Amino acid sequence: MQYLVAPFSSLQCAPSRGLRRGSRTSVNWFETAQTRTRKLGPAARPVAVPADIDDKSLPKASGRIELPLHIRWSGPPLTYDLNDRGDRARVYEQVLREGTADDVRFYVDADRLLELWDELVLPPAVRQAWTGWIESRRRTA
Repeated sequence: MQYLVAPFSSLQCAPSRGLRRGSRTSVNWFETAQTRTRKLGPAARPVAVPADIDDKSLPKASGRIELPLHIRWSGPPLTYDLNDRGDRARVYEQVLREGTADDVRFYVDADRLLELWDELVLPPAVRQAWTGWIESRRRTA
C-alpha cells in the first residue's frame, strides 16, 4: 500500500536529491513501520562493565582531561577537572554511556564511582548493566 506524502510548505523530499521545491515522493509507511525496532538506538548499545575496573595497577586519568571524540562526540571539546566532583560526574556519565571497556578502566575510579552513583544521570540500560557491580561493591565496602 502506497501513500503520497502531503506537501509540507513547498518543500518535499525527492529520492536521492535531498529537498526540492514542489516535488513529491511516495512512501510505503507500512514497510517503514516494520523496519523500526526497539533493538535500535541508545538502548541497544553495548555497555562496558569491566570486571577489573578496580585494579590498582591500571593507569588512571587524573587532573584536567579532555575526552576523546568517540566519547564526547556532540559539541565542542571541553576540558574537565577530575578533582572537581561536578566535572567528574559529567565525565563518568559520558564514559559509562559511550565508552569502551578500556575507556571505563582509564577514566573511572571505582571508589569515586560508588560515591557518585546515586547522583549520575544515566540511561536505564546503562544503570541496569552496572547495578550488579554496584550492589556487589557496596556489600563488600
